[in-house]
Amino acid sequence: MKSLLIILLLIISGTYTSLDHPFHVSNTEFNYNQTDKNLEVICKIFTDDFEKALNIFYKQKADFSEAKLKGQMESMVPRYMKSHLAVSINGKWLQLSYLGYEIDHESVAVYLEYPLNELPKTIEVQNTLAYEAYDDQVGIVHFIVGGKRISNKLVYPEKSLKFEF
Repeated sequence: MKSLLIILLLIISGTYTSLDHPFHVSNTEFNYNQTDKNLEVICKIFTDDFEKALNIFYKQKADFSEAKLKGQMESMVPRYMKSHLAVSINGKWLQLSYLGYEIDHESVAVYLEYPLNELPKTIEVQNTLAYEAYDDQVGIVHFIVGGKRISNKLVYPEKSLKFEF
């Protein structure tokens, strides 16, 4: 199990390169920046998997490599993220702000944030990234508070995880 998790992390981080990857996985990291009082979020998902999910969800072409679709992608990505990723801190659901995305090797990194004045103690994450595209989708979720990291995973059709600090 541990070796599978390492392989999945290598794939998402871009260390493992293959045009046809055998795993469908997203990696979402929530980091509470205590100094800035900000919840910082980075979601990474394989570019081709993300495009397929966007194609199915919006029923229109999604392609991160086509310059003429850049405006369309800038519109699709934040709406998709809002409908597929949610977080509740201490019983309150947050409206994450979309900061942008960038292509990172064979994946897309999506950046989100939320100003958060209180220390996260109870957390619920709902994550259905790429669920419409793959019935073997895995969502790895990390939550970091005060330097302490807790990680877990969702395997399709699971949608929700809980963390406590």
